[in-house]
Amino acid sequence: MSMNVPVLPIGAGALSRAFASFAIVAAQWGKAFAKARSHRQDAKKLAGLDRRMLADIGITRSDVNDAFSEPFWEDPTALLRERAIERRMNRGISRAQRGAYAEFGVRPLGAPRHAV
Repeated sequence: MSMNVPVLPIGAGALSRAFASFAIVAAQWGKAFAKARSHRQDAKKLAGLDRRMLADIGITRSDVNDAFSEPFWEDPTALLRERAIERRMNRGISRAQRGAYAEFGVRPLGAPRHAV
């Protein structure tokens, strides 16, 4: 006795799952593209600011130029954010000042405890 197994419902289920997963991936790509486009427009607004305003944010004109030299699918604001954070962390007292304070065993006002 041979069994007649309906092939169409089994194939349709697999096909619908494949189509659904493709639709999810396409939606994620669309969201990422829209987000990257929005960030690029924000970076273009930053490019219109003068040197002093950029310095208030913690970036320079060359940082903005570097951000736009990245490929179009890269987020330019990520590089600008990294540079601003890097400058913020490097701000503070110099090594010579740390050495002078350490020589006398004191730490400057506002300096973290590990600075000496």
